[in-house]
Amino acid sequence: MTAAVDPVPRAGFPDVAGWLRGRAPRPVLTAAVLLFVLSSIRAYAKDRTGIDNAVVVRAARALLEGGSPYADKRFLYLPGAVFAAVPQTVFSGRVLFYAVPVVTGVLVAAGAVLALRIFDVRADSRLAAAVAVGIALFLPFHSLVILGNWTAASAVAFPAALLLARRGRWSAAGAVVGAAIALKPMLVPLLLLFVLARRWRALGWAVALPAGISLAAASAMPRPGLFFTRTLPFLLHGQDAYARPYDASWPSVLPRLGVPHLLAFAMAALVGVAVLAFARMRWRGGGEEGLRLVECASLLMLAAFVVSRPSFLNYALVVVPSLAASVVERGAAVRSVWFWMPLVPQLAGVPWPGLDTAQRHAFRDVVMFGGLAAVLALTAWRGRWGPWGRDGVVTVSDDGYSLCSDRASHVDPK
Repeated sequence: MTAAVDPVPRAGFPDVAGWLRGRAPRPVLTAAVLLFVLSSIRAYAKDRTGIDNAVVVRAARALLEGGSPYADKRFLYLPGAVFAAVPQTVFSGRVLFYAVPVVTGVLVAAGAVLALRIFDVRADSRLAAAVAVGIALFLPFHSLVILGNWTAASAVAFPAALLLARRGRWSAAGAVVGAAIALKPMLVPLLLLFVLARRWRALGWAVALPAGISLAAASAMPRPGLFFTRTLPFLLHGQDAYARPYDASWPSVLPRLGVPHLLAFAMAALVGVAVLAFARMRWRGGGEEGLRLVECASLLMLAAFVVSRPSFLNYALVVVPSLAASVVERGAAVRSVWFWMPLVPQLAGVPWPGLDTAQRHAFRDVVMFGGLAAVLALTAWRGRWGPWGRDGVVTVSDDGYSLCSDRASHVDPK
């Protein structure tokens, strides 16, 4: 006797994925957009906004005055970012105070729309409204708009590159990743995606573009060697006592719990390598192309977030919107309740006694990055048999999963 497999949703259980893809009622969509906008401009309640962006603008002003941008130890980006920030130098601090949160919010919104397009979900859908509300309540988003961190560029480039790859335009995807790395080297782990896919031309674009931009920019500024003698050592040592409490990487958080530094680094490296192995496993698992791209790329990024120093709260905006958009695909990791559990501590308004201060928030952040990596890794492991592996088939109805082997599916039921 074989298990029955339900190829379509049962009566009484509507097609939730189809419902999410449908157009949202206008009042719902309007309310979601309004909430997102209000969350974007919440930074106006602060005395200072765009603190991280100001570092890059200050470096650009130093360049225009004949100095080296890397004289400021807090300027940690590649040389191309300096010239990208030059247009901001013509605006006053007051203008940037109001403009930076809005521009940051627009970039995140654009990234969310691109993430939805990976799965052919329209921008006025019910899922789009839900994603807008979720981001508006997401503490990493609040951090991003208040700081004006250039992670916002990666939050756009990540889904843009995956969308291009999904459509077979791998070279264009490589160019997008390369341009993003030239601004901020956050998407370096995505180079491994091109290796896994054996898209060598795309990899060439992703490497050559930031290299060329950085060399050209470095040749046009005084004392570019300070990047290697001052900036890079400062970054590799986890910055300083001011920034270290906000760092959610394992080599930074574990020593605060009493773990020796060398052991903490060894543990982080071991976990990072394991996550990379699961990323490879997920890629080899196949399945729906958009889902494979998003989950594999997210594992690559999360491996870096575990090991790299620093790893800040707002980095979550790079991977979470694309993962959330994948909920319309069968077998997606986000369909597990365990995917959402590590994100609960990141909802605005949820009190966490003892962890609510900015300096102790990293303990929540490390749970988020580690939890997401664990759920995606487990999904990749289970995918060796299903839903996208060769050894099994998974069919989904909206009340759960039904698993059967290929062998069983070929037996005539009696």
